[in-house]
Amino acid sequence: MSDPAVTIRKVDKNYGNVRAVQSLDLDVPGGSLVGFLGPNGAGKSTTIRMIMSIIYPDAGSIGVLGSDALKAKDRIGYLPEERGLYRKMKIAQFLRYVAKLKGLSSRQADEKIAWWLHRLELPDVLKRRCEELSKGQQQKLQFIAAVVHDPELIILDEPFSGLDPVNAALLGSIIKELNERGRTIIFSTHVLHQAEELCDRVFLINHGIKLLDDPIETVHDRYNPRVLSMELMAPRDIELPSIDGVEEMSRKGPLHEFHLAQNADVQSIMQWLTSNLDIRSLELRRPTLNDIFVELVRGAGTS
Repeated sequence: MSDPAVTIRKVDKNYGNVRAVQSLDLDVPGGSLVGFLGPNGAGKSTTIRMIMSIIYPDAGSIGVLGSDALKAKDRIGYLPEERGLYRKMKIAQFLRYVAKLKGLSSRQADEKIAWWLHRLELPDVLKRRCEELSKGQQQKLQFIAAVVHDPELIILDEPFSGLDPVNAALLGSIIKELNERGRTIIFSTHVLHQAEELCDRVFLINHGIKLLDDPIETVHDRYNPRVLSMELMAPRDIELPSIDGVEEMSRKGPLHEFHLAQNADVQSIMQWLTSNLDIRSLELRRPTLNDIFVELVRGAGTS
């Protein structure tokens, strides 16, 4: 495994009486693509700001690229959740300014800017002011500002915010390309299907406590199979007796879903259903990352 690009050890962060992050440990392997997940107020943005040395932990330590974010700043690209544009500046002026801050020459900056504007489908915007762009266009512009210097480590806080499905897919493909070129990428998101499609690792926190930190395939294997999906020959509501091993039954359109206990005998349940109902289809459904997210967060809330 590659050396960690980011290491977090026993980190605490409090705001008054609110414990935003509690005894947090995390390693982000170099070259990995990590989805940083959690409900609102979980501590995601606080953790990202501590990684970036924007704020500091009350206890514990954080390492970034063998040092800290301030010393490695020109090797890091950061997209904050908040808009960071100079609204009255023209786009060419803004991007050249950011590129020069990161050490690019004027020629390098113009080449990189032209390439990225084309890649992100932002034609003919250089002479416009930042405030004239739509919310989605501003998000793409801010992404360019984060990666124009070709950083080793890219940290994106809610990168899909404000993007329609077409542009979210475009940005997702670019994030994947950057990772395939060896860049380490951490991104926080509420768009769980994007994380599921892109990431090789996911990290979930709630109330500042780590609930999950594993490769995506390990997560799926651990929670699979958990749901039976059934479609009847004649879709209808049905009343079923309690079935051993089934924790919850629900209906989504024509499909009836059976949420199974960890120790459920899947074959016995399927046999009972096929013997007692006129079924069109019955299959084990692999839980989505959204299913796993909801289960873990709800479980943490009741523990």
